[in-house]
Amino acid sequence: MFRIAVLASTNGTDLQAIIDEIKAGLMPGIELAIVISNKKDAYALTRAKEQGYKTRFINPQNLTRTQFDTKMAKILKEEKVDLIVLVGYMRILSKEFVKKFPQKIINIHPSLIPKYCGKNYYGSNVHKAVIEGHEKETGMTIHYIDEGCDTGEIILQKTCPVTSKDTPETLKEKVQALEKKWYPEVIRLLASQKK
Repeated sequence: MFRIAVLASTNGTDLQAIIDEIKAGLMPGIELAIVISNKKDAYALTRAKEQGYKTRFINPQNLTRTQFDTKMAKILKEEKVDLIVLVGYMRILSKEFVKKFPQKIINIHPSLIPKYCGKNYYGSNVHKAVIEGHEKETGMTIHYIDEGCDTGEIILQKTCPVTSKDTPETLKEKVQALEKKWYPEVIRLLASQKK
């Protein structure tokens, strides 16, 4: 089995897309081993738990980033995870953590990297910036995590148009539709390369 772990801090809509495809038999040989969050009330945890998946909350209070990531790495090693999938994970991973899992951590970013990425570009900030930049298209990027912020090797990009009527909310919907379709696809691709 190709075992994946999801790290999530928010609602986990992309996590749900992955779960739906696993349950529909569309991801043969792929298993969701665990969902980990740094937020006790992250709906992603509830979502996973209610559907029978193992979850863990790691309390970041009083832990340095390195201590937190060391705890998380221990769990991931115990679970024998082949791929770590970030879904709305609102923490920057330490360099030490990234070095432990080279080319094994992927993230989805709601813009076409290298545009609108980096430290302050997350959530609706990205979509707002796209509109303010008078872009004609936007989209999503799935990439490997390296030691920088949104600087890892790009695996896949998909685009959607930006119209004069778009708001940050409508753009978010368009981009999330792409994410839900293509994140499971990339996981399948990476699983097939490991065989």
